[in-house]
Amino acid sequence: MSLKDSFTTDEWLKVMTGPGQAGAAVVAASPSGLTGLMAEAQAIAQTVRENVSKQSRTPLMEAMAADLLGTPPDPKSLPQGTAKNLDDVKAQALEGVRQAVWLVGAKASPEDATAYRTMLLEVAEKTAAAAKEGGFLGIGGEQVNDKERAAIEELKAVINGQGGTVSG
Repeated sequence: MSLKDSFTTDEWLKVMTGPGQAGAAVVAASPSGLTGLMAEAQAIAQTVRENVSKQSRTPLMEAMAADLLGTPPDPKSLPQGTAKNLDDVKAQALEGVRQAVWLVGAKASPEDATAYRTMLLEVAEKTAAAAKEGGFLGIGGEQVNDKERAAIEELKAVINGQGGTVSG
């Protein structure tokens, strides 16, 4: 029996989309244009790949790796947001992370929960650093701006269980 079997289909989808939600919270805090968005999306994917491919991966990371190599989920099964603006996107992403962290903490080992939380923070930090903010045509600007730093701090609070309650 795989660790994945401990989760319902909906719960597993929340766990699998947690890293993307962490990245989305940072992206929504300070959008960086099309080129920046591409770099940020690549940072999210690369960070997840690195974490699930480690030699010393936990059973949760093993199950995630197996799913990432398998058939992709039907796009209709993915959570559909009702965001009206970037603040809504960020709030929904933070809630998605909160739910994923809670589920992993409730249904997986402490080692799995630690590895998952570490991956989420790494995704947020690497997403923020993937593209310069401000500046013009790639000149000037800063690697991680105040809005991104604030989003990372919010994510840290959520990931470490200090970000309020889980609903749904």
